[in-house]
Amino acid sequence: MKKILIGLLVFGFAFQSFAQIRTEKLSEVVIAATNYKYLNKVGLENADVNVSMLEQKVASFDLKNAEFYRDEYDTYAVDFYIPDGKILVAYDKDGNIIRTIEKFNDVALPREVIESVAKQYPNWTFKKDVYLVNYHESGNISKKYKIVLENNDKRIRIKVDAEGNFL
Repeated sequence: MKKILIGLLVFGFAFQSFAQIRTEKLSEVVIAATNYKYLNKVGLENADVNVSMLEQKVASFDLKNAEFYRDEYDTYAVDFYIPDGKILVAYDKDGNIIRTIEKFNDVALPREVIESVAKQYPNWTFKKDVYLVNYHESGNISKKYKIVLENNDKRIRIKVDAEGNFL
């Protein structure tokens, strides 16, 4: 009986190890650090999915392979749209981002903003919001939220930065 159990055990391990030997050729993956400075400045860990997706498209856009690219121009203005927002980007002739103007409607607000507004306006509900970003390659960046709050039939508009400070 011992020999049968040991034999089955060895056979089981041998069968599993044989099944794990597979060789598949994977396609080549290319990772480019194009406009990483832009992503580091505007990217939020808790940013809305749509915002992050469009900002990654902006950062990875290959200007030199675009059909409108010409060597004689110094800057290019390119618009990126999704149903919830848009980004207007100015690229230099090398494809680096010079500046952006971004606007997104009804995004998921960061925790800091929600807590700050809820503390200041305890009985108010969030009706809608707009997320605005202005980026410049010199390091100047502005991130703010315009929020509409509602309490019964009353409405107020407030402005808050990304850390929850009222403007």
